[in-house]
This record gives sequence, structure tokens and C-alpha cells, in this order.
Amino acid sequence: MTVNNQLPTTKNERVEEVFDIFIKHMQDFFDEAKLNHEEYTNFVNWADRLGKSGELPLYADVFLETHVLQSMYTVLPGTQPSLLGPYYVENAPFVEADSEGVVELPQREDEEGDVFYFSGTVKNVDGEVLKNAEVDFWQNDGSAKYSNFDSDAPDFNLRGRFLTDEEGKFTVKTFLPLPYSIPDQGPTGEFLGYMDQHPMRPAHLHIMFKAEGHETLITQVFFEGDEWMETDVAQGVREELITDPVDKGDYKESHLEFVLRKDS
Repeated sequence: MTVNNQLPTTKNERVEEVFDIFIKHMQDFFDEAKLNHEEYTNFVNWADRLGKSGELPLYADVFLETHVLQSMYTVLPGTQPSLLGPYYVENAPFVEADSEGVVELPQREDEEGDVFYFSGTVKNVDGEVLKNAEVDFWQNDGSAKYSNFDSDAPDFNLRGRFLTDEEGKFTVKTFLPLPYSIPDQGPTGEFLGYMDQHPMRPAHLHIMFKAEGHETLITQVFFEGDEWMETDVAQGVREELITDPVDKGDYKESHLEFVLRKDS
């Protein structure tokens, strides 16, 4: 006798509702695409490789998440969210601002790149400044790689959490990020090849905002003039989140305002 150690699953009407819609549209898709059996089998085998490779979150980031976010938020007030991405790490160290209110991200002594001061003001949709809001900030380094993943940098390099000041403001001293290629040697890259699509993302900063009584905002900041801006493989660029750093000689700086939605 086979013993099933799994707990019985409780009926979930929302799962059933979404699954019914999914199956309906998949059936319509197969009818429209007119796949033959060989094409269907090739698709199933490719999807199997995608899952076994661990790239399903990557594929979803590139081809699905942007559309989910836009369908949810485009018509709503407040700053538009963008992709969380595969390089987020929880529990980045808290970093205190210096006497001038500047937060310097953890970094190596010989960190390479153009010094960049990025500042922001955090408000809500009613125009109220959000003091002591938590800001979680991460980016790639001068090799276009992320710490804790493919970089040889120490863990949490160019990652940090900090709080906005009494006026809802923050300033981060860091380095300009670089464009980079998403992993393209596995099933996701294979799919991009079929589509004759490049794997590049424009340079960007990742920022997550948390404030009591407000929805968490996960978004990205982009840079004017980036050659990959209009063809971002993940379609994550939002017009309101493009900034144009001002050259100050030894460093560059820019500023954006972020607007959080209240909890519903």
C-alpha cells in the first residue's frame, strides 16, 4: 500500500477560477497557433528544461512580470512599479547616514566606477512626505555583476537599507550602474535566439520602499541616453523613472520623487 504523506488540499475557489481562465485561453492559443504534435512536444520538452534549469523565475521576469504590473498599476496614481528581478537579497545591512545626510553603500576600497549621488523624496498620493520610510537599495558593480550572485565582491556589496529623513528625503553615495546581459546560456537564452532578441538590460538601480500604512513599492531607476533603453529585454523601463545625471566634475548626481499608494 502506498502511503501519501501530503496533507489534504483544501478547495480554493480563487485557484479554480484562475485555472479555468488559464485553460480557456491556452486552448484558444492552441487553436489559433495551430500547433502540430511535434511542435507541441518540442514546447513541452523546452518547458521541462526551463523548470529543471531553475530559470522559470528568470523567464517570468523577462516575459510576464512587466505585463502583470502594467495591468495592475498603469491607471493608478503613484510611482509605477518595475521588476523585482532575480538579484534581490533579503536583509541587506542597515546603513546610517553621515552628518550631511548621505548614505554610503557598503563597497570595496578599490570599487571601480563613476561616483554617483542619487537622491530622492518619498511622498504618498496625498502629497504627505513619508519620514522614516525604509529604503532597500541594490545595484550591479563596475563589472556589471551583482554581489551575492555572479560577482567576486563580498556579500551585500552595493546593497543597503536606510531610512528617509524628517522631510522624506534620502541621498545615496554609490556608483553609476552598468547595462548587462541576463543569463542567456540556458533555455531562456535559447528562446531569445528563436525570437532573434538580444539579452540586454539597460543600466538601472533597484529600490524598494516600505512605509507603514502604504503599499510596498518595488521599482527601478534608469538613465537617459542608455543604448538599451528602448529595447530592454525585460520591458521594465518606465518613463517617469528615467533620470539624467548632472556632471559635477568628480561625480554625477540626480534626483527623483517617489509616490507611494496607501493600503487599500
